[in-house]
Amino acid sequence: MALIKSISGIRGTIGGQAGEGLTPVDVVKFSAAFGSWVLQNTDKKTIVVGRDARLSGDMVNKLVCATLQGLGIDVVDVGLSTTPTVEMAVPDMQAGGGIILTASHNPKQWNALKLLNHKGEFISDTEGKLVLNIAEKEAFEFAQVTELGKYTQDNEVLGKHIKAILDLPLVDVEAIKAKNFSVAVDAVNSCGGFAVPMLLEALGVNKIEKLYCEPDGNFPHNPEPLPENLREISRVIEKGKFDLGIVVDPDVDRLALINEDGSMFGEEYTLVAVADYILKNQVGNTVSNLSSTRALRDVTEKAGGEYYAAAVGEVNVVNMMKEQNAIIGGEGNGGIIYPELHYGRDALVGIALFLTHLAKSGMSMTRLRASYPNYYISKNKIELTPEVDVDEVLRQMQERYAKQPINTIDGVKIEFDKEWVHLRKSNTEPIIRIYAESDSNATAEHLANKIIADIKEIISK
Repeated sequence: MALIKSISGIRGTIGGQAGEGLTPVDVVKFSAAFGSWVLQNTDKKTIVVGRDARLSGDMVNKLVCATLQGLGIDVVDVGLSTTPTVEMAVPDMQAGGGIILTASHNPKQWNALKLLNHKGEFISDTEGKLVLNIAEKEAFEFAQVTELGKYTQDNEVLGKHIKAILDLPLVDVEAIKAKNFSVAVDAVNSCGGFAVPMLLEALGVNKIEKLYCEPDGNFPHNPEPLPENLREISRVIEKGKFDLGIVVDPDVDRLALINEDGSMFGEEYTLVAVADYILKNQVGNTVSNLSSTRALRDVTEKAGGEYYAAAVGEVNVVNMMKEQNAIIGGEGNGGIIYPELHYGRDALVGIALFLTHLAKSGMSMTRLRASYPNYYISKNKIELTPEVDVDEVLRQMQERYAKQPINTIDGVKIEFDKEWVHLRKSNTEPIIRIYAESDSNATAEHLANKIIADIKEIISK
């Protein structure tokens, strides 16, 4: 059993003892802490709650809503919903915050409380620490019986979200309709199962093959949209006549695409392709995190914009996007952040923008993918013994490669012309994650292995 308390929310496995898993006691405690923080920091007494379709969702939802009512907070329960839909609903309803009940790409035994501020954006590091402090001290004051919060339901938020996407100037419904696309969708039996087809139909896509689109929380495979988990939809596309495949994670903030021949477009290239389309229509800056592909930088600079790298984590990317006035950004895990709509990873707006791009390009998926710089990322980790000072290891690596351009806003990123390696320590265990990118898989692996050898040499001294 596991319970992970971080600034991005409270995540854990269902069951076990309080404090060791995400039990009902823990759900109530952290819901009360967040609700108390909202009351202390805004004059708004409403919180929006939504959830993905995982098996524990209904139970956790009831606990969260009742706890917030107990604090005197009015709850708007939007039910089964996507993370970006809840993010948009919070400011639309002028709420004081939001809670999304989803463990994102984690397996079915996990759930989480993801916490949003009044803008519908993830709370900051400082705000997260305040919430954790309230929880630690159990500094809650519940409302008197005559002042309990009201509970209402709202089933209209997804429709509003999709309408807002259709109204975007760079989403061209007519161009998409004219292509008569045939699309296969794998929604891992969660909220993408109804949200993605609803969007596709609104965009004029009538040929939709649905795989695992029943939102019952029975994930048929590991829900993280990585190639090794997408073999079935890949085979379906390979055998059938489809223009592309669309895959989303349980809360629909990550988007992976599959080519017409069943091969992977590449999760890293979801953002690259969408950014390319935006930049063809508007000169501006882009942002991704330090562990994302260099291809976004190449595409941005070719279009006359500037690329900026942020620390890993959605809130960090959003902050950098605001600082640099970026017109598009996100993360290499298929997370598209389009400020014209809202500051949050959103697979639905990613789908609409990508399909417009594909339609207007006149290319097939494989030809479009081939038009971008080709990079490969090797993802590794090295496990260390608890007594190793990870910060000291990273400092010595920085010294060892002092002649190279180095970024230290999040671990150590070392650049070698068009190659790079990014070293990050885990916050929860003695591990250094090592991501390396080059223009060939073999070179990326070689670079990663060289860095791993350096680290082993440092810790053996």
